[in-house]
Amino acid sequence: MQAIERDENTPRVMPAVSMRDLLAACAAAEAVSTPPREPAPLPVERPEAA
Repeated sequence: MQAIERDENTPRVMPAVSMRDLLAACAAAEAVSTPPREPAPLPVERPEAA
């Protein structure tokens, strides 16, 4: 006997997700969860040797 019994008359249906929607969701999640980058340091001008 199985530990979990379920009604075999109702099949499990998984909603289809397009690859485009899946990739868009991953990109959105990464954009939200990634902290912003620090700005690049400004170049320092060196005085020319005379």
